[in-house]
Amino acid sequence: MDDTEAREAVVGAADRLFYGRGIQSVGMDEIRTAAGISLKRMYSLFPSKETILAEVLRRRNEEWTSGILLAARDEPTPDAKLLSIFDFLSAWFAQDDFRGCAFINSFGELGASAPLVADAARAHKVGFQQYVAGLAAEAGAPPSLAPQIALLAEGAQTTAAIAGTPDAAADARAAAAILIDAAGSRSPGA
Repeated sequence: MDDTEAREAVVGAADRLFYGRGIQSVGMDEIRTAAGISLKRMYSLFPSKETILAEVLRRRNEEWTSGILLAARDEPTPDAKLLSIFDFLSAWFAQDDFRGCAFINSFGELGASAPLVADAARAHKVGFQQYVAGLAAEAGAPPSLAPQIALLAEGAQTTAAIAGTPDAAADARAAAAILIDAAGSRSPGA
């Protein structure tokens, strides 16, 4: 296994373990065992648990971003693209291994003591808010619509994780549709 494959194995193992059980409950030896490499090799690739976590969060951000963009890709209007966020969430919430937002979970567990986690969580949320703001602007909606839609998405993630059901996505989508309509969106074809 070359270094690239070994790094992927470590990040994949850490992601599964951290997401399933929490960061603090998982030790480096457990990550090493799950990745199938020696502890010495793992430390040569990642000098600390924090550097592994940083890579896990970077990859999660890429997966989130590509998922949101893919859900919106074929939608004909900015309004429909805004609503597609909740379709993406619904599919994600229905996955057997859904445990909530990894950024919210990581921040809740370590945010006060790990600036790297806090920075990654904030950057992820800001990126999402910017995406929503761009769609709201394309729709001709007032700027106030974007944070409202983002809050619905964030609340749906937390509610779905705690409730253990994907229903929050449909509820949030219905609320978003009302907000979009009330904002008087002027997107073409709306």
